[in-house]
Amino acid sequence: MSNKWMLGVIDATAYMEPLQPLVLHRSVAAVPFAGRYRLIDFVLSSMVNSGIESVAIFPKYQYRSLMDHLGSGKNWDLNRKRDGLFFFPSPDLSISAHHVGAFAHFEQHIDYFLRSRQEYTIICHSHTVCNIDYEAVLERHIANGCDITEIRYQGRSLEMYVLETSLLLDLIANYKQTGYCSIVDVVRDYRHSYKICTYEHNGYAAVIDSVESYFRHSMELLNRDIWRQLFLPERPIYTKVKDEPPTKYTEKAVVKNSMIANGCIIEGHVENSIIFRSVKIGKGAVIKNSIIMQKSQIGEQCYLDSVIVDKDAKIENGVSLRGTERHPFVIRKGTVQGELMNR
Repeated sequence: MSNKWMLGVIDATAYMEPLQPLVLHRSVAAVPFAGRYRLIDFVLSSMVNSGIESVAIFPKYQYRSLMDHLGSGKNWDLNRKRDGLFFFPSPDLSISAHHVGAFAHFEQHIDYFLRSRQEYTIICHSHTVCNIDYEAVLERHIANGCDITEIRYQGRSLEMYVLETSLLLDLIANYKQTGYCSIVDVVRDYRHSYKICTYEHNGYAAVIDSVESYFRHSMELLNRDIWRQLFLPERPIYTKVKDEPPTKYTEKAVVKNSMIANGCIIEGHVENSIIFRSVKIGKGAVIKNSIIMQKSQIGEQCYLDSVIVDKDAKIENGVSLRGTERHPFVIRKGTVQGELMNR
């Protein structure tokens, strides 16, 4: 069955205090992940790989970097003359939404739904790392005669929902009378007559909602079995293409069990770590159990263990930083960490 009649809706309005300081200058959807991706790449790629040709992004806070990352949607084959990628920022920041799929946000851009030809809609948030075949979900939804299908992982909701677009329009039109403020409110209320179904996802999935979960799930990707569950050859994860040279490893560089993106210069020791694009690791530096985001510079003779270094940060020579698995040490984007702090 072709899935071209399903709309993709990504609710990118989430703001999570536990993800500070990684979301000081960017939305949750735009948080870098797995060496070269942003969190939104995973649900967006799943939609594209499922044949969805029209995707609407509903951002709310700090979405400049998200728009810069997605651009016209070309890297996801969504720069189309008909359908494609749409941004619908909320004009009213006072709207409170505690769950994915807030009808008040959708109502502000109701023309998008009214003009769409797709019979079905899938609604997701932007911060679940997964690789899901939504076409299979839709087929089950139709075969079982469901009104709403909720995707779950290990028995827990991933806050991803499939329903008919006409039902979504009815829910949006009547949310003030029904009291259902979001699609989650509908699913959790058992007093109505809707047929709510569940779909268990058997692959890998991780919800990123805190610095601790971000660090833990990032480190999980160094496990080859988990990597193979997420990065499937037949269902690739797409991201913004950047032309970078291959990473340069000097004669004394040591790299063990790590992900190294392109464009880096590695002169030190890297172990159990994730290194994003265009990072420089200085001579004699030791990086263990850490995440170094793009364009950051680690000076000579540094020692980092369980540290997250955000984009464009600089660690000067001789600095020693230690965090823990549950409380990784975080260096904010664009900051300089000097040797004086060690004294």
